Amino acid sequence: MTDSMVDAPPAAVPAELTPARRRWHGLRPYLPLLALVVAAIVPYSTVNLPGVFEGPLNSPGTLQLLAICLVFGGLAAGYDLLFGRTGMLSFGHALYFAAGVYGTDVLVTRGGLPLWQAALFAVIGGTVLAALLGAVALRTVGIAFAMVTLAFAQVGAILVARDFGGLTGGEEGLPLDVSGLPPALVGVANTVNLYWLALAYLTLVVFVVHRVSGSPTGRVLAGLRDDERRIGVLGLDPYRFKLVAFTLAGGLATAGGVVYCLIVGGASPHVTSSELTLSLLVMVVLGGPGTRWGPVLGGVLYMYLDHRLTAFGSSDAVDNLPAFLSHPLSQPLFVLGTVFILAVYFFPGGLASLRTRLTPLLTALRRP
Repeated sequence: MTDSMVDAPPAAVPAELTPARRRWHGLRPYLPLLALVVAAIVPYSTVNLPGVFEGPLNSPGTLQLLAICLVFGGLAAGYDLLFGRTGMLSFGHALYFAAGVYGTDVLVTRGGLPLWQAALFAVIGGTVLAALLGAVALRTVGIAFAMVTLAFAQVGAILVARDFGGLTGGEEGLPLDVSGLPPALVGVANTVNLYWLALAYLTLVVFVVHRVSGSPTGRVLAGLRDDERRIGVLGLDPYRFKLVAFTLAGGLATAGGVVYCLIVGGASPHVTSSELTLSLLVMVVLGGPGTRWGPVLGGVLYMYLDHRLTAFGSSDAVDNLPAFLSHPLSQPLFVLGTVFILAVYFFPGGLASLRTRLTPLLTALRRP
């Protein structure tokens, strides 16, 4: 009896070992650098995107909008150092952003200091303020910590609104005295320089947060987020590490306030409100807390929608709709809230989880 031999079918090659996938994994480390290069050359582009921006990419209005989006992308990344990577829910983060905005404005406009001195003093002052208030607030945990940070922020908002010492301008805000600024940062024609300044700020924040997260301190912060008692059992002091994260996040927010003050040309009381901190929380959750690029994407997208939906709500297209549609669509917060609810429901991990959640669907669609 002759045995018949049947050849076994060839083994399937795992997707991650295919040449295309290997090339993709080889290019992934360079994608952030590519994104930075693309963002840096945006001011040289004359591309017009109707419906997306009101003018070409290199127009002053578009560059200012993009600069604001970049600043808030950096703010969200810095806030994620607290919320997503350390597990601390702070409702007072806007206070340190406002310290940068008002500190720079007051020192330049009221004090007559050069911009570089005013910016340096503002950043140092905001960082010291974060260290002092954090030393008190971190004596509490959980919801008590959130309430203490909110109380500190409300004190700052009251001082600004009541024009403390005649310095802040009260509810009308304080325009920035451009005579004390370098000529390269003054005028509509120099909006491109403010855009590059915002891009540099975002790059700095992402670099700092990434370095901290990958360091031994970052691993301790991740342990605090997961189980604070375990860190204490290991002989480490959770209070000290949380204070470092709180102070660093406050300093980064203050630096963002300096850049924002230059972009908008002054300070206004809305930067001290707790609504700003809640907006930062929404940005982080929308992008994906604890991820490398999620908070940046969430911050940029949120601020873009916030500005563009305001123009959309007052457009003729919305006014011509029936009343039951035009009234809610004319409110940017209603549309933003709807987008946020849908994003959280369908993508609980934020924008950073899109690829993971869509991969099974795309794989199923490719099958014959």
